[in-house]
Amino acid sequence: MDWQSPKDKEEVTHRNRIWKRSTQAFLEEAKHTPGFSLFDFLHGYVYLRWPFLYIGVGTGEHKLTKWIRPLANLIGKLFLTSGSDRDEKPTAAETYHGKVVPLEAAKQLVSINQPIELTNLEQIIPFKTARDIILRNPDHIAVLDCPCRTSRPEPCLPLDVCLVIGEPFASLVVEHHPERSRWITTKEAEDILEAEHKRGHVHHAFFKDAMLGRFYAICNCCSCCCGAMQAMRNDSPMLISSGYVCEVDPNLCSNCELCFDVCPFDTLSYDDEGVQIDHENCMGCGVCVSVCPIDALSLVVDPSKPAPLEIQTLIQENVQKVHA
Repeated sequence: MDWQSPKDKEEVTHRNRIWKRSTQAFLEEAKHTPGFSLFDFLHGYVYLRWPFLYIGVGTGEHKLTKWIRPLANLIGKLFLTSGSDRDEKPTAAETYHGKVVPLEAAKQLVSINQPIELTNLEQIIPFKTARDIILRNPDHIAVLDCPCRTSRPEPCLPLDVCLVIGEPFASLVVEHHPERSRWITTKEAEDILEAEHKRGHVHHAFFKDAMLGRFYAICNCCSCCCGAMQAMRNDSPMLISSGYVCEVDPNLCSNCELCFDVCPFDTLSYDDEGVQIDHENCMGCGVCVSVCPIDALSLVVDPSKPAPLEIQTLIQENVQKVHA
């Protein structure tokens, strides 16, 4: 590499001592992300550098919560602008959120073999921020111990179920958390998704403003440990529907009630007319569908909800636009 001057070489060498290579890659990507501020970079760095502390405080389980939360709120306020901009600032749920994806859609997200750039997906991700899917090196996949599960006194097992996808995120996680993460193949990622689905856990594609405003991970969430599902129960809408709802065929349903036991969102009930589904609150995860022994349940698209995140369809539509 040709250096412009000895001073430039000294500055790069100094930076290498301070930052790990993956952090430098994150910084370089941040510099080329429109609207991404220094505060956003620091926020993202803290989030990926100390995810177990970050999520532990977020769920209220960490012993330092009562000290860190007020400090974090104060820092956040210092970076707020005054007047109308302050009023329009997105809520926490709008800057850090997940979309439910059924098993097959989740498997598509871990099997992309080319870089993609899909922006402003407001019909699918209807939040003010963090709604892009921009994947660099999508075959770079790391599995991380779930910060939500590890924060709980008696967590669900296994712990290693969070899939971090693409760069610079995957390398940053592996480089900073070698004892709690590892590189995996696409096949291993699919195996994790299938195993978690069989356990009745929900796949969430997560987006975050501090993660360069885009998709970066698939979490496989249990209702007892997941911080986002906890937030939903506390009226903070951090999760959005897959775009599907469950439908029951009354002519097939035997009222065995197996689906009642597995629904992560408690949207199933039973009355004299048989199984009833609360379509307004059904997230379309498909967990109940997979346990029905007689195929009486199915997922159907609900036009009243955000469109499904079907990545292969989106890629094909994008290609068609480019060549139109």
